[in-house]
Amino acid sequence: MIINGRCRLILKPLLWIIYLSVIVLLARQIIHYTDKSLFDITNSQHESADVSGFLSGNQSVYKNKYQRWTIDEIERYEKWINEYEKGVVNELGNNGKPAKLYGRDEYKAQESLKKAAVNIIVSNKIPLNRKLPDIRDSLCKNVTYESSLPTASVIIIFYNEPWSLLMRTVRSVLDRTPDNYLKEIILVDDHSDAYELQSILDYYIFTRLLSDKVKLIRLSERVGLIRARLSGAKNATGDVLVFLDAHCEVIVQWLEPLLQRIKEKNNSVLMPIIDSISEETLEYIHDSDPSIFQIGGFTWSGHFTWIDIQAKDRESRKTQISPVKSPTMAGGLFAIDRNYFWEIGSYDDKMDGWGGENLEMSFRIWQCGGLLEIIPCSRVGHIFRNFHPYQFPNNKDTHGINTARLVHVWMDEYKRLFFLHREEFEQKSDKIIGDLSERIKLRQKLKCKNFKWYLDNVYPEKFIPDENVLAYGRVKLENKNLCLDNLQRDEDKSYNLGLYPCHSKLFPSQLFSLSNIGELRREHTCATINKQVVTDKQHVNVKMTECNNFDDEKEWILTENKHIIHVATGLCLDATGVGSQGDVFASPCSNSHEQNWDFDFLL
Repeated sequence: MIINGRCRLILKPLLWIIYLSVIVLLARQIIHYTDKSLFDITNSQHESADVSGFLSGNQSVYKNKYQRWTIDEIERYEKWINEYEKGVVNELGNNGKPAKLYGRDEYKAQESLKKAAVNIIVSNKIPLNRKLPDIRDSLCKNVTYESSLPTASVIIIFYNEPWSLLMRTVRSVLDRTPDNYLKEIILVDDHSDAYELQSILDYYIFTRLLSDKVKLIRLSERVGLIRARLSGAKNATGDVLVFLDAHCEVIVQWLEPLLQRIKEKNNSVLMPIIDSISEETLEYIHDSDPSIFQIGGFTWSGHFTWIDIQAKDRESRKTQISPVKSPTMAGGLFAIDRNYFWEIGSYDDKMDGWGGENLEMSFRIWQCGGLLEIIPCSRVGHIFRNFHPYQFPNNKDTHGINTARLVHVWMDEYKRLFFLHREEFEQKSDKIIGDLSERIKLRQKLKCKNFKWYLDNVYPEKFIPDENVLAYGRVKLENKNLCLDNLQRDEDKSYNLGLYPCHSKLFPSQLFSLSNIGELRREHTCATINKQVVTDKQHVNVKMTECNNFDDEKEWILTENKHIIHVATGLCLDATGVGSQGDVFASPCSNSHEQNWDFDFLL
């Protein structure tokens, strides 16, 4: 049939109107679920809430007048999506390669890094479904997993997350997870106010992802990561809960190893190896040797830290892809059996905002009979930001308050070391840290072990500054009010050992120990002299370096005449001519008072 020009002029707008009308009808099926009752969560009441509002297989309609898109709205959303898609550069960042920008784009990129702690400009240009390299150990590629594994609910919390990072996270899970194992992806919006995370997000999910597995919960007020995750968990229906941050990318066969291990041991809480995605170029960064990775530790100030695999666990592994025990978890990415999550106490729902929940869960899992492991065949990339690009409600120190809660409940007498750093939380003030009675009852109900058991059996390599040492406390220069001090220097790097006026009581920067093996040390760093630079020098710098791999360059002895002598060189710790905020050194031993030192406590 031949259509003349006049007919085309009539048909073209008519077809466009029909198309938009169909989209409107379909759009009315997309569902939101917003319910403040989600905030009222207890561990004993974790049945699924009414989820008739979810986008589900039967496409049931949830009548919500705010979700009925008009033709104008659809045109606006289509325009926004089309503009976004025009900016995408095919193959940019492919295979995890770094993406670089030039000219004005580079200037915009630097500005976004300052504001958002991530390069949103480059993220927006990288395809959402970019390819990633298979960086798993070769042994992983030969593993066959059972066909009848548990199903997983992947829970992703977000608050004003850059749109492309969030959608790339979702796309990577959809694209690289077998359909029969993925029960659902639950997105929980912690009351974002960014324009593109409002109705455009709903519209994009419905018209572009085309998956009834992606479900969206919108919270009617901001509640923070912990309670937002609880709301996601409360509505999950999969056998296993998998929590991911909203700025991740999973690689091939990331989920199967986690599900297999949970099927074998349902009280195991599992982490993938977490690779780094550059916040500047979105390069997928990984070690060239897939068997090299770290596990989770903690500091006495209450922070998570990465540590090397402990000797006891290195020796007990059957192969380089065997699960590895980890004393703690970072908290952003982990998998747990859904029933076990609730049985073991889920999250402390009296914790506010973000911070501390990962250590609380780590201690609780170990002390109450569970297992925390890293699964080497599961790998997920994660963007580690240098700062939080948003404010927490009321500008509260949620990390400090939450950590004080866990310390009072789980750390027994070792809480003294946390309060050395945060003395303002030592009193169990309900006003500051809230009521602890429910968590204490949970510990009693689960018949959990004490924290000393945890240190002895789970984390035996954790240095305790006032136990199993020869001396500890302030190290004071004789006849002067000057003490050894880290001078608030960055302890992630080597630095010169310094002097500062002694505080009236023990202060974290002046806490030093002389260990049983002769380390003059702090929690992670040891006083070190490089033998190669000594020769005939009379004045040698004393550096504080990582305590890993003890050797004679880190060995010291304390003599009866108060000398602290470096064993390998025979030099004495010296402060001759050094004032406040100056650096001490090592020199040939003498009778000078500037080489005499007193520890607060000798054991």
